[in-house]
Amino acid sequence: MLTQKRLLSLARSLADPHVRTALLRASLSSAAVICAAAPSGVLAAGPGGPAGQEGESSSWGLGVGVVSTQKAYKDIDRENRALPMIQYENRWVRVFGPGLTVKLPRWQVAPGHQVDFGLVAKWDGSGYEAGDAPILNGMAERKGGLWAGAKASWKSDIAELGAEWTADASGHSKGQRLALTLERSWRLGQHVMLTPRLGAQWVDKKYVDYYYGVRASEVTAARAAYQGKSTVNGELGLRGTYLFNPKNAVFVDVGVTSLGSGIKDSPLVDGSTENRVFVGYLYRF
Repeated sequence: MLTQKRLLSLARSLADPHVRTALLRASLSSAAVICAAAPSGVLAAGPGGPAGQEGESSSWGLGVGVVSTQKAYKDIDRENRALPMIQYENRWVRVFGPGLTVKLPRWQVAPGHQVDFGLVAKWDGSGYEAGDAPILNGMAERKGGLWAGAKASWKSDIAELGAEWTADASGHSKGQRLALTLERSWRLGQHVMLTPRLGAQWVDKKYVDYYYGVRASEVTAARAAYQGKSTVNGELGLRGTYLFNPKNAVFVDVGVTSLGSGIKDSPLVDGSTENRVFVGYLYRF
């Protein structure tokens, strides 16, 4: 069991940039090994399902989803995309869509209270091309990429509190993010589950400068130079799941993000919020 002394030692270690770099590399290496070695006939239960519990065999599922996103760049159109979904979970790993979690040993704090730890790797579709909106004409492309890091979640009978740190493993923005979330799930009968959430995400100045900054070579009469600064975004969201039966489920996830001043002050932005809607169907094998 982790003691207070060990937790303090862990916190000091994570503050060391060399340790964070090693953690990032370990996360990427673990993800690559598991993706290469995972058998083809294994995957997880759907959203809100019970699969992947300790001691249980692996389970898996396939589905399709549609995501609709409104970014805050001036006059940018809403982006709608359809994408396939794969979900896989066992006692060591969880995969859902573009994200992978390598599970680490959990800490059983007390009856009904536990802390789960994991290494994470996920694909992030942030960024833009110059043709995405008039304000972006003449701007260099900003790319999305692979982010990786670590997370912890405190689960209790009342709610779940999560913390996740990730860094840009693709090296495009060279940025870092730290997210905190609080959520609770309610079951309504046998078929419906609702999970509201609150969140806050800190993004560093490298992230903001890459995605919302304006370089000297990109300045025009309508677009002033802008150097990004770190900021905190807030989020309010709701996830709903309907289970037709143990094998078929549909779900909807809606989220609204309130942007921090470091992003809102950018000349590329004319809104204070972004929103996202995700609708999907999953079949469990």
